[in-house]
Formats: sequence, C-alpha cells, structure tokens
Amino acid sequence: MDPRDEILVHLPSLRAFAVSLTRNSSAADDLVQDTIVNAWRAIDSFKPGTNMRAWLFTILRNAFYSGRRKMKYEVADADGVMAASLSVKPQHDGRLALNDFRKAFTELPDEQREALVLVGASGMTYEEAAETCGVAVGTIKSRVFRGRARLVEILQLSDDEPLEMTDAATLAVVTDGRQSRKAAF
Repeated sequence: MDPRDEILVHLPSLRAFAVSLTRNSSAADDLVQDTIVNAWRAIDSFKPGTNMRAWLFTILRNAFYSGRRKMKYEVADADGVMAASLSVKPQHDGRLALNDFRKAFTELPDEQREALVLVGASGMTYEEAAETCGVAVGTIKSRVFRGRARLVEILQLSDDEPLEMTDAATLAVVTDGRQSRKAAF
C-alpha cells in the first residue's frame, strides 16, 4: 500500500487524539491538518513496513507541543488593540505630507512665513517674535493667525481630520501647541 493512501486510514484516530490534546474540536481539526501537511512533506522519510500510525501520532504530538511552546511568547489579541498599538505609519506618508507642507509654506507671504517660523517652529513667544521683527505684538499675532489659516486652506485640512506631520516643528508651525487645533484656526 502506498504510504500516502495509508495516511487516510488513520484520520479518525488522529482527530480523536488531537481532540484529547486540545479539548477543542476546531483546534483539533487544525492540528490534524497541520499533521497531514507535515507528514505529506516528509513522506520520503517514512520507512515502508514500519508503523504509519505511530509515525503520524508522533508528528501530531510534536506539532501540538511546538504550538504550545510558541503560545508562551504570543499575546492574545482577538480585537486587534495590541496590534494597532504596535503598528507604525509608513515613512513615505510622512515624506508626502512634508512635501505638501513645504509647497504650501512657500506660497505664504514672507512676513507670515517669518512669524510662523519664529512663533511655531522656534517656540518664541509673540512678544519675543515682535521684538525680533521690530513690529507690534498684535501684528505678529495677526501674521501667525493669517498664515495658519492660509496653510489650512492650501492643504485642504478640515477640523475633524487628524493632522499628521513628520516632526514637532512642522506641526507647531501649522498649529499652536498651547491651544487645540480648532481654537488655533
């Protein structure tokens, strides 16, 4: 008898053994399937005339205990919360957003760009930025407000859309770090 044909004869007893190990019919079916796949791959190592049933049971038992050892290092995450916390946004998205930001930023008038860099990226207070530029504090506030509003318009950002930038300085130029995004615009 061909060893491949003999595998089919032992399926009911393999399933019963798998159910006794896993105590779960679905997991037992998966274990039997893995056993058959492993046996099929290694059929050349089976010696005709030896005990096929014992060989299959050994493969099943080894697969079961290997799976148990692996489970020690795995975290149950049925709802995907853990996986979501470990995922990383692709870097190309950040580069695309930064390129869009650079283009939009160059469209601003020089005074607005200067005010946004001083207050947003450099972290100066309005008073420090006003002194640096030699203008009134209200003028700096106005330039920052109008610059941010124009960036939002150019980038087509909406209030309910999360703002994702590549670095804190760029984000600070578009938003006021001391206020919520809605209040900043």
